[in-house]
Amino acid sequence: MRIWLNKHFGFNKSEFNGLLILIIVIIFLQALPLIFHSFNPIDIDSHNLQAQIAKIEITDQKSFHYTRDRIEASGIKKTTRLFTFDPNTLDVAGWETLGLSTKQAKSIVNYTAKGGKFYKPEDLQKMYTISPDMYKKILPFVKIEAASAKFNKDFKYEKKEYIKKALVIIDINQADSTQLDEIKGIGGAFANRIIKYRERLGGFYKKEQLMEVYGLDSLKYEEIKNQISMSTVNLKTININTAVFNDLKLNPYLSYKQINAIIQYRKQHGNYSSPADLRKIVILNQDIIDKITPYITF
Repeated sequence: MRIWLNKHFGFNKSEFNGLLILIIVIIFLQALPLIFHSFNPIDIDSHNLQAQIAKIEITDQKSFHYTRDRIEASGIKKTTRLFTFDPNTLDVAGWETLGLSTKQAKSIVNYTAKGGKFYKPEDLQKMYTISPDMYKKILPFVKIEAASAKFNKDFKYEKKEYIKKALVIIDINQADSTQLDEIKGIGGAFANRIIKYRERLGGFYKKEQLMEVYGLDSLKYEEIKNQISMSTVNLKTININTAVFNDLKLNPYLSYKQINAIIQYRKQHGNYSSPADLRKIVILNQDIIDKITPYITF
């Protein structure tokens, strides 16, 4: 065989020996299961197996008959009859007498116990537990007590004259957040914003300054202006000739660039003597000067 392989396939002696070993290994692996089963035979006791199968069948039959008996027992029909009833007050036993199951009856009673009401016989259609056939069957016997009649007996309506609450007048320079909250149209959020803005300014010198509060536009101001007053108070002022950056930065009318311009101009040209001197600063217009004048001294 080696000569034949060498002649037709060019196998040498080493290659032939390797092929031979591979064939032997394949044959051994194929035969291994047969050898294993010959040394470890499966002992099947057919008699015991049949006995176990018979035992399982008997158990299953008993379970089946027990389940069937329970189903048949639960299916015993109860005596039913129709009678006049109010679905808002009927209990579980009453619904069962009409022909509903216990589960259906409890569902309806739970509905009424939680505040559900039937105002007319047709309302029974909204209960999914009542089939269309059952609804047609019991509809002629439904009698619902008029809720309005009972209500009129137990309740007497007393007409009270509405007293319009008088508008309050609040001093915006003296009021705290609770007092500002009493203004119609001003809630807690606006009250807190007004107080914070008042502290930042140093006090209000005219009512219209309220429109500078965030969110308080002209429409809101028109709504509340007749409910506010403004006492004359000493506004918190700053000496512009001695003020540093941190002193002026709280003023809402001045930007950082404008504050720096005020301080640098003062350093270069000396102290200011009047608001007119501020007009010499290019980035300050007359509107800004008019707004800050009540809050500065010279």
